[in-house]
Amino acid sequence: MAEEHDIGGSTVRRLQVGAHLRALRRAKGLSREQAGYVIRASESKISRMELGRVGFKERDIVDLLKLYGVEDRIEHDRMLTLTREANAPSWWHQYGDVLDTWFQNYLDLEQAAELIRTYEVQFVPGLLQTDAYARAVIKLGHGNADAGQIDRRANLRMERQKVLQRADAPRLWAVLDEAALRRPIGGRAVLREQIVALIGTCESPNVRLQIVPFDSGGHAAAGGAFSILRFPHEELPDVVYIEHLTSALYLDKRDEVDNYAAAIGRLFIEAQPPAETPKFLKRVLDELDAGRL
Repeated sequence: MAEEHDIGGSTVRRLQVGAHLRALRRAKGLSREQAGYVIRASESKISRMELGRVGFKERDIVDLLKLYGVEDRIEHDRMLTLTREANAPSWWHQYGDVLDTWFQNYLDLEQAAELIRTYEVQFVPGLLQTDAYARAVIKLGHGNADAGQIDRRANLRMERQKVLQRADAPRLWAVLDEAALRRPIGGRAVLREQIVALIGTCESPNVRLQIVPFDSGGHAAAGGAFSILRFPHEELPDVVYIEHLTSALYLDKRDEVDNYAAAIGRLFIEAQPPAETPKFLKRVLDELDAGRL
């Protein structure tokens, strides 16, 4: 049985604590400036706390809960527990030496999601990569890394995949451009192993995989790869994640998320049905074995 990581993650816990603090403050009709005065902090500090962008001091949380009139002991203790979890290192902390700072928040969000919708153009999604394929992809982006660093980055990616083996695993709905299946990342043997693994993935009850074939022409997500994460916490909005070469964008404004949700919704319709994916993958595998790839 796979070892289970903390399914919250410090990023998600900070967002939860912040959202709850904001709701409590507004319910009392208090300004951020008034709240800041009580904990000897600026209005901008309260704003950063409510947005989950900073850690929390338990003393500040206790003072704010008193200001906001939270007298229920169970609610009081729940907030302090969330605060401690928000301040605790995430499971990936041990990989900090090879982990890009802009990717750290995503790992927490991914672990806490209940639904991950993703579109990939160049590569197989990270959650579905084999070890050999992952190493080949990592070498493309980190050509100067030594063997030890490649090992640790690959191990991190394999650790990420354990999220799909949990009893409460998120649902993964991935759309993959055919180009990713035709590009021999790591060589033909590595690509073959990866395609075989994807065929096996199609049998997973919490993974739905679709292919956008070349002959479909243009499609709704022609702009590039992205992921949309949904959470089982009502106070957390959906988040769109767009990764660049040396950074990433996190979008959670309603209109932005709606645009990407509409795009991937059209992709689900334009791509081949999930039931056709195993047959498509087997055709690609046959062509690879016949030397036509």
